[in-house]
Amino acid sequence: MIDTDVPGVRLLILRASDVPTYVEYGAADVGVAGKDVLLEHGGDGLYEPLDLGIARCRLMTAGMAGATPATGRLRVATKYVNATRQFFAGRGQQVEIIKLYGSMELAPVVGLADCIVDVVDTGNTLRANGLVPLEHIADISSRLIVNKASLKTKNRLVRGFIDSMRLATKQVTA
Repeated sequence: MIDTDVPGVRLLILRASDVPTYVEYGAADVGVAGKDVLLEHGGDGLYEPLDLGIARCRLMTAGMAGATPATGRLRVATKYVNATRQFFAGRGQQVEIIKLYGSMELAPVVGLADCIVDVVDTGNTLRANGLVPLEHIADISSRLIVNKASLKTKNRLVRGFIDSMRLATKQVTA
């Protein structure tokens, strides 16, 4: 925790995947999280009032360049289990999801999975491992998130912060 010169305002430095939980349960009134983290978290108890327009990338499927499409049940390696399940379920496709925490690109290379779901920025890491992007799942960027109860009980303070952030993002993009 870091104190600020604003009375009653402290900053918490957290693991990205924990931010929505701290905000949802009221340990923090507001937070910043990537849309990928929010898709995975679910978002109950949160408002997402502002796209900060930073850290832009895409959540995509990717597989081996030139690979023959898998027959039968597709094996997908990802750390985005919930988002992956929702994406494939929306297409009516059952998949076996293999949870990994890193080195996603190796899974198709060594035969662990048919494809991966991961965030892609330039695609350089995919190309370096012989993979190509296949399907776009979602556009990702950093979002301001707000605890629903805090918005009601601390409305003036929270709204003021949201408005300040909105103004700051407009100035950066102008």
